[in-house]
Amino acid sequence: MANERTFLAWSRTSLALIVAGLAIAQLLPPFPGVPWARSVIATPLILLGGGVSVISYLEWTGNQRALRRGGPVSRTQLPRILALTVALIAALAAALELYSQAVKH
Repeated sequence: MANERTFLAWSRTSLALIVAGLAIAQLLPPFPGVPWARSVIATPLILLGGGVSVISYLEWTGNQRALRRGGPVSRTQLPRILALTVALIAALAAALELYSQAVKH
């Protein structure tokens, strides 16, 4: 059951990333002087959510196979991928905000 719960947790995470990207694209006010900034922040979040969904399914099937055969379960790289990508997107968002403020003045 732990394998299923882990898969469902990653599924919720991927949905949250996709929804966050869509919310940024649709609801965040435009950056002054940088009309494309919302898309630059939103698109990687949406793509990351899709990627997490696919990778988590592949890991789930691999772990199911290993459990049925009595073999070792593989270590996931998803936390590392997620943490690094979200940190990069946050840095990008901060840079765009600073750039927007500089262009505005």
